[in-house]
Amino acid sequence: MSESSTLRLTDRKRAAIVQAAIAEFRVNGFEATSMDRVAATAGVSKRTVYNHFPSKDDLFAQILQELWACSAGVDAIGYQAGKPLREQLVVLLTHKMALLRDPYFLDLARVAIAEAIHTPERARSMVAKLEEKEEGGAAFLRAAQADGALKAGDAVFMSSLLQGQLKTFAFWPQVAMGQPPLDDGQQGAIVATAVDMFLAYWGTGATARQAGS
Repeated sequence: MSESSTLRLTDRKRAAIVQAAIAEFRVNGFEATSMDRVAATAGVSKRTVYNHFPSKDDLFAQILQELWACSAGVDAIGYQAGKPLREQLVVLLTHKMALLRDPYFLDLARVAIAEAIHTPERARSMVAKLEEKEEGGAAFLRAAQADGALKAGDAVFMSSLLQGQLKTFAFWPQVAMGQPPLDDGQQGAIVATAVDMFLAYWGTGATARQAGS
């Protein structure tokens, strides 16, 4: 077997272990899940599990790391000076909505939230990383403020408020109550309303001129 084939096999085993851990943590919780159960669900040996993840804490940290990585692409969207702000915000929030509807992301979030509730100290540092990633939205808004398209204000607060409107309808009901994901029409209506409400409060004359151009 070539080195590249060996690496691909190793990557597949690692991914299978993470998927198995997500499934076991969701059903049984962190404390009741053993590395033996994870190995059996993943179809690998217990030794293989420990080769990749020395402890359950390391395995849980990997789940949170993947949740963090899922958010990275959305938060990497940057503000473009001179381009209509409403159009940019709609694109930004539409990408965020797509992430919130992704089944893998929701599974990761359920595991992370459940464990954070039961054992806050275990999840605190990694959850803090997730909160740091939402700084990407704040950076976008700061750039819009510097361009004169938004009024002055706490960009972190503004970003949390804007994204929180999406989570009210397209994240918490699905994660906490098992409601189905919103369809495209529902998502589009929520994004448009959230953006328009946001700009009605924090938009400037420059924002209005952009919209009219």
